Amino acid sequence: MKPIFIAGPCVIESAEVLDVVAEELVRLQQKYDLELFFKASFDKANRTSLSSFRGPGLERGLQMLADVKAKHGLRLLTDIHESYQAAAAAEVVDVLQIPAFLCRQTDLLVAAAKTGKVVNIKKAQFLSGVDMQYPVEKAREGGATEVWLTERGNSFGYNNLVVDFRNIPDMLKWTPRVIMDCTHSVQRPGAAGGKTGGNREFVPAMAMAAKAFGATGYFFETHPNPDHALSDGPNMLALKDLEEVIKNLCK
Repeated sequence: MKPIFIAGPCVIESAEVLDVVAEELVRLQQKYDLELFFKASFDKANRTSLSSFRGPGLERGLQMLADVKAKHGLRLLTDIHESYQAAAAAEVVDVLQIPAFLCRQTDLLVAAAKTGKVVNIKKAQFLSGVDMQYPVEKAREGGATEVWLTERGNSFGYNNLVVDFRNIPDMLKWTPRVIMDCTHSVQRPGAAGGKTGGNREFVPAMAMAAKAFGATGYFFETHPNPDHALSDGPNMLALKDLEEVIKNLCK
């Protein structure tokens, strides 16, 4: 199975950032013949602090994503946090993503499934790979014809995540498409004074380890200047460094 790549900024900051990232992804897609999806969130409803930047919202955010698709021809992925967002998002994007903390929310899974779009379910930080059988079953029984799973580490408190790569083969029992979230897995939740920290230097190793365990896709949040990103900067991969990681994964 040819691996897929999901990449883009954490949250929609501006049309300019979207264009810069999209242009580089188009170049990489053509150079390496990638199965690639552009990812950005119209609303980050799970930020650590109430004052944190969340994005432009549903209506404006979906229009900006639609502009990316029209201008660059990229397939799109975005996450939804509320059931009512599913139908509207499905008019624009190709993949609806269920955030990790919400992967057991039945109504959200079923709403996404009913759209007929691919549903990518991120494994909760409090679940094992084996436990993901049940979210997959909910989505399929809700009408989804294609369901993906994404590994992003487990939380044991103390502002850290631990990745058990055995989750990848465990989840491959339930769906043939298991993606490694190489950037969220290096987060340090709540460890940066009211916002999430991270260790982006470990992203390449996370990707290669996931490949060794049979991952069939890779997720990278990337930004032209991660240190000035409005969300998840410490764990995001610098856009200039993305090609080297992808090149190594494609060998």
